[in-house]
Amino acid sequence: MPQAKRKTPFSGKAKKQQLQTKKNKQNRTLLLSTSSGSSSYDVVSVNYQPSKGRGGRGDANRYALKFYRETDEDMKVKKEEALQSLNPVPEKDMEVDPSDYFPADLTFPKRPPWDFSMKPAQLDAQEQRYFKNYVDGLQSSEHWRHVSYFELNLETWRQLWRVLEMCDVLLLIVDVRYAGMMFPPSLYQYVVKEQKKNMILVLNKIDLVPAGVVAAWQDYFTSSFPGLHVVYFTSCPGYNLRGSTKDKAGLQVRRRKGRQQMCAEGATKIFEACKDIVGNEVDLTSWERKIKEESEVELGEDEQTEVGETILEKADTTYYKHEKYKNGILTIGCVGQPNVGKSSLMNAIMGKKVVSVSKTPGHTKHFQTIFLTQQVRLCDCPGLVFPSKVPRPIQILMGSYPIAQLREPYTTIRYLAERLDLPKLLRIDHPENDDSWSPRDICDGWAKKRGYLTAKAARLDTYRAANSLLRMALDGKICLWLRPPGYTEQQETYATCKEIKYIKWVQALTEDNESSPITSESDDERRTESCDSADCDDSSDSDQEETIAMANKFNMLASED
Repeated sequence: MPQAKRKTPFSGKAKKQQLQTKKNKQNRTLLLSTSSGSSSYDVVSVNYQPSKGRGGRGDANRYALKFYRETDEDMKVKKEEALQSLNPVPEKDMEVDPSDYFPADLTFPKRPPWDFSMKPAQLDAQEQRYFKNYVDGLQSSEHWRHVSYFELNLETWRQLWRVLEMCDVLLLIVDVRYAGMMFPPSLYQYVVKEQKKNMILVLNKIDLVPAGVVAAWQDYFTSSFPGLHVVYFTSCPGYNLRGSTKDKAGLQVRRRKGRQQMCAEGATKIFEACKDIVGNEVDLTSWERKIKEESEVELGEDEQTEVGETILEKADTTYYKHEKYKNGILTIGCVGQPNVGKSSLMNAIMGKKVVSVSKTPGHTKHFQTIFLTQQVRLCDCPGLVFPSKVPRPIQILMGSYPIAQLREPYTTIRYLAERLDLPKLLRIDHPENDDSWSPRDICDGWAKKRGYLTAKAARLDTYRAANSLLRMALDGKICLWLRPPGYTEQQETYATCKEIKYIKWVQALTEDNESSPITSESDDERRTESCDSADCDDSSDSDQEETIAMANKFNMLASED
């Protein structure tokens, strides 16, 4: 018998290189390489997860976020710019016109025509071909040089198509801080004008910005897009927070209570918008009753997550013929960009944890349906990044791209520092005792204050500091918000308009929450340090009770002695 081939020596370094090569092949593939033609642009899966094998629940990377990878030349130029001084931007220039970032001819992929006689393989091939032609056409357009990150995973777009087909009302959730950058007019045009369906725009996280800014965005959207319903929401109303909401330097401090109540005010606004749309065609009394009942129930942090029906088995090439209010059920589709707070909103509407929440973009990976009541059904769609000309620094601050996988953070730090006085907010000293600041100086100053040092040389860990600052901006601790056109001239008008009372009602903030800053230097320093934790929370009430109980036990033992 022939002898087996003798194994050659294989070092650990060679094995590591082999695994890295295999990972690169999985992470970085050419777009639709199996289709005809080729693309010269490199695509990277930015939230790739290790495969779970045959025993896992489907492909973990099926809905992985896919974006074009920046070139090494671009990275080199941006790193050199990080050493240049900041140029502060006046408040007027913080007004943004959404039409500048969403041109009329820059639309999103729509499902190609189909019929019931088509087989799944034919439909899959048709959609693959359509999506490749769509991306190729976008690359050859005049907008291509300015197009920012957008979703390149066809499977994720298929989930949007399914939601748009099934829903009676589309719920588009945006972060009010960047509302104009998250609202694609092409989606409004397709849903309202072409499909003749209703659309509700939810301005989320309104607790992070002044009420006048929320009112200004509401006025802009209602006047620019007829028939669009605009409502307000926050998953952190005042009764779910404790203490003040700002420190003396201006950093946002939101300390959640150990047990949360249902966000009844925001849920009520969404209910009223849906009731105004459906009229008497669907009975929504059970939903109204649920809001009243759940508003008095507290939700603990350790509650189990109840996951709805998920689609995991195979490529989703199914199609759905819409019937309005089928079987007396209102179907609400939930769409939004990654990290916009969509999962938190759905949990808040339900009054319990039905969708797991994460700060990592792309955490919600599967289409799922959740019955709010017997007459109301929610369809959750994975987070989608629509094609646009939104600058990449804003996309990073919005949370569309994972901060942990950002190759060059200084451009985003510059955008943030030129619009906010970061040295004053962070109370940092210049690392070189200079008067002019650069993005690199701010990161070094923050690293010096927090004690971020590299492991080997013990130098200031600039990348870790930049990562920390960007996460603080994403969480709202460093709060930047953009204004709609004309806000500066009408600022006083918006601050006293009639919408303010509804906005503050949803915020549920008292005067103490809004105006009483943290004045103790040591206490403020401690809370600033806690901003690197997941929720920026102090110890819970239960921990304090446990500590008191332990102290009582020791006192009892001492008295017995």
